[in-house]
Amino acid sequence: MNWPWVLDHLGYFGDLLLEHLSMAVPPVLYGLLIALPLGVACARWPRLYGVVLAATSALYALPSLALFIFMLDFTGLTITTVIAPLTVYTLSVLVRNVVDGLRGVPESVRQSAVAMGFGAVRRLLQIELPIALPVVIAGLRVATVSNISLVSVGALIGFGGLGKLFTDGLQRAFLTPILVGIVLTVVLALVADTLLVLTQRLLTPWSRR
Repeated sequence: MNWPWVLDHLGYFGDLLLEHLSMAVPPVLYGLLIALPLGVACARWPRLYGVVLAATSALYALPSLALFIFMLDFTGLTITTVIAPLTVYTLSVLVRNVVDGLRGVPESVRQSAVAMGFGAVRRLLQIELPIALPVVIAGLRVATVSNISLVSVGALIGFGGLGKLFTDGLQRAFLTPILVGIVLTVVLALVADTLLVLTQRLLTPWSRR
């Protein structure tokens, strides 16, 4: 490890971290906005779930680099070229977890809510989604860590955040940038995962009892 080089580039690492986050976080948020209503619909109509699951799984199987290159014809060399495919990837995880979470709500709880006069929308928002939240956040954790890893592939088309350290190190046969990129990516993933765990504990205080 070339420590003088590392110390001279701390500001550059900070810029790369911010760039990495700007491409890793939005796809998870966009994916959640799409997955929530889609997952609710799939939980209500099981036949729809089979179609949606097959489609999202097929898209998830596509290599990320191939999808980035495909998007170039539509979005050009912009950050959207990375964000759009990553949003698609998150759906494979999030839709499944939303459906599993909703299906895990005990039927007795639903019946109790109906007996108390809860309508379908109120029951969903105040009863079913809060109970399903731990499963949904588990999906968010997987999607977030996966996105933090996949963003680095975007460096091959000019947008990759910390992935630029990998390409720089390979092009110059210089190991230090590669090691720094690996360490920062792992640390970023651990921090993001910890924040989501803390968020779950904050939003579901009953689960700690």
